[in-house]
Formats: sequence, structure tokens, C-alpha cells
Amino acid sequence: MTKEEAGNGRDDMLIDDPEPQDKELEAFPERIKLYYGRWLFPHADMSKWMAYGNDGKHPACDQSYFGRREYSFTLENDIYMRFQSYKTALELEKAIKDHCPFKIDIGPVYSVDPAKRHAYSQSGDNIFTPVEKELVFDIDISDYDDVRYCCSGADVCLDCWPLMTIAIKVIDTALRDDFGFNHILWVYSGRRGVHCWVCDTKARRLNNEQRSAVAEYFRVYKGNSNSKSKVSLVGSALHPFLVRSYNVLSDYFERKILCSQQLLSDERYENILDMISDESVASELRGKWQGNRRSNANDINIVRWEQLKHLCGRKKTPGLRRCVEEIVFSYTYPRIDMEVSKHMNHLLKSPFCVHPKTGRVCIPINPNLCDEFDPTNVPTLSKLLREINTGGLQAEGEKVWDRTSMGKPIRYFKDSFLQPLLKSCKEEMEASYNAKVQQSKNSLGW
Repeated sequence: MTKEEAGNGRDDMLIDDPEPQDKELEAFPERIKLYYGRWLFPHADMSKWMAYGNDGKHPACDQSYFGRREYSFTLENDIYMRFQSYKTALELEKAIKDHCPFKIDIGPVYSVDPAKRHAYSQSGDNIFTPVEKELVFDIDISDYDDVRYCCSGADVCLDCWPLMTIAIKVIDTALRDDFGFNHILWVYSGRRGVHCWVCDTKARRLNNEQRSAVAEYFRVYKGNSNSKSKVSLVGSALHPFLVRSYNVLSDYFERKILCSQQLLSDERYENILDMISDESVASELRGKWQGNRRSNANDINIVRWEQLKHLCGRKKTPGLRRCVEEIVFSYTYPRIDMEVSKHMNHLLKSPFCVHPKTGRVCIPINPNLCDEFDPTNVPTLSKLLREINTGGLQAEGEKVWDRTSMGKPIRYFKDSFLQPLLKSCKEEMEASYNAKVQQSKNSLGW
């Protein structure tokens, strides 16, 4: 299925006033043509990322690297194209403009060109295997439906979005401080969650076993609906990583989640009392709270939480103190899709895709400013095309996206993520090449 590339005239870019969100899918096919064809999608920068410095003229460049990357396109009517590969950035850009995919997924770099995998399988040599893939994490807010009451499923609002902010802060800090990774890209999924791409060379070359080990490091949430406790905190004291995480979790729990979700309201406090191991303590709290209503509902949650912490701390029982930690972890700790992180051949949605049901662009999130991120105010197709229509004449040297709300996300991607990453790749490439040259000289010297 081939989509026609948008024309060069300006008139075809004019659109009506934005439709309601429930009509976004109806308008999506025509709008996505303009999005890809009018340089709102950063084709060149995305290709530079996927090349990891192998698109230059340095003798250490692997000219086959870019062409061994797998892409998949989801087209209109759910037509799915897997194992797509392209030798050059221009070929990839042309394919995207021709097909106008509703979604682009990025897979691993294979040992051979994915498009030619059948030829290798027929030869009897099992050489078609993934050799590199970014370490990725996928967190969906729908996995928190048992602890959020404002929304459910794919819906999200500013009351429950702090759960994603917590996930970014906890995971990003651990990846940098505990694992030593530097080149990390966080991306809004376009609807209900966030994705994380860890792009350091040592991360891309992890095998499945090593990826599983990293993922398991983050496993705390058990997700077992049959048990009162949803987390597993082993040992008499928390691991240093969990201590550091708890500082973030408890802060957000008390400042935002507790009141926004009304966790200790009369209708919901039993859920938390069920997590207290000492029935006498739970019974005492229940007695305090029954019939004890205040005019301000937020005050009820805050006051009752302080009472719970005080009573559990007063008992001097390690198990009770752990109950407080378990409550906070159960309601706020990141719920990672473990299988996505463990397997090298798993595909993940490309940054700067557009979600067809919301029209929202999957833009990068600066982890240092993630508190400011508003998922309800990201660029949408209708907004971007309207901005272009009203932006006036394009100045010389100005990019199309400079005149739209895509400008800031793309500049962040280029300046804060891509440039430092490519600088590191080139330094590693140069060091590796020099080491081989020196080794060759030493061999000749013998």
C-alpha cells in the first residue's frame, strides 16, 4: 500500500478548524501525509540517530550498519509491514513519505539485512540474529488502574500523570547513577505512557540475559491482584536504590497522589487498611476514621495519613514500619513492562510518531523538567498544521518546525540528546580504530 506524497503547493496545507478528538482518526490519513511530507517529522535527525556515527567517511565506519536496522510500519486499516530495512537515510525518508505509516516501530540491528533474511534461512546458516538494540523501557499508565480513580484505560489527566513523572525520575536516576549510562531519551507515547531509550554503546550491545538482569533490578511491583501487598520489599532494610527511590515516591505520594486520588476518603481507606499487617492497628485507625468527616476532603487524606504513620511508627515494630513503605511503593513505584526490556528483538514505537486516536506527537521529555510536562498540551496534527497555515512566510534558513510547537521538542532532541550521543560515538570509533592500528603496528614489529 503506497500513500501519495503531499504536493508542493501551499494551498493543500490549509485545513479547517480542528475537529473534536473523536474525529481525529477520520482526518488522520490526510494530515499524516502533510506531517511527513512537510518536514514536521525530523527525518534527517532520526536517521543520524539510527546511524550512530556510521554514516561518515571515517575508516572505522560500518557502512552496512544503517541498512541492518529493522523498521516496521503500521498502515491504514491495520496493515502491518515488518522487517523493513533501508540502506540510506534518503531511502528511509522516501519510504516513510510513500507509505505515510500510522505508526513506525524501531527494531534491532541484525547481523544481516532484515529484508534479505529469507535468503540466509534457505542457505541453512542460522546467521540472522539481532546484534544491537537500545535498552528500552515501556511504562503505561493503564497498568496503574488499581491505584488511580480519576481515569482508567488509555485515559489520562493531570491528576494521575504524576505517576509517569515518578517513573521517569526513579528510572532515569538509577540508569545514570547505578549503571553509568549517559545517553538516555525519554519519550511521551502519544496517549497513555512513556518510553525510555538507553543508547550508550554498552547498553545497545547487552544480550537478552544482561537486559533481563537490568530489568530485574527494577522489579519491585508484583502486580498480583490476589495478594494484599503489590510489592516485594525483601530484607530487613531497603536496598540503597530503593531508599533513594522512596524519597521520590513518598514526596509525590504525600504532595500529589494522596489527595488527587482521595486514597483515604471514606470510600477508599479500607484498601490501605488491608495492607497493614497488625489487625489491632488497622482496627484502631478504622475506629478513628469512622464517622470522622471534615469539610475539606483533602484534609481528611492528609490527617489520616499522618495518623497512620504515627501509629505504625509508635509500635516500634519493623513490620509496621515496612507497611508504610509498602503502601507508598504499591501506589507509586514504576510499573515496567518487563518483557519489553528483556528481549533484544522487541520493537518500540519511534519518537515523533503521531498517535492516530489522539493526534498527539510522541515528543521527547526532558527528565530534568518532567514535572512541567503536560500530556494534554503536546503538539497535535491539527495544531501543527494550523500553526503552519498562520505562520506567514518562511524565513531563509528557517526550518518548518521552527514556526510550530514542534520547535522546542526537536531542538531538545538535537541539542541535548543527539549531539552528545554522536560526539561520544565518534570518540569511541576513533579510539577503537587507533587501538587496531597500534595493534597492527605491534604485530609487524615482531
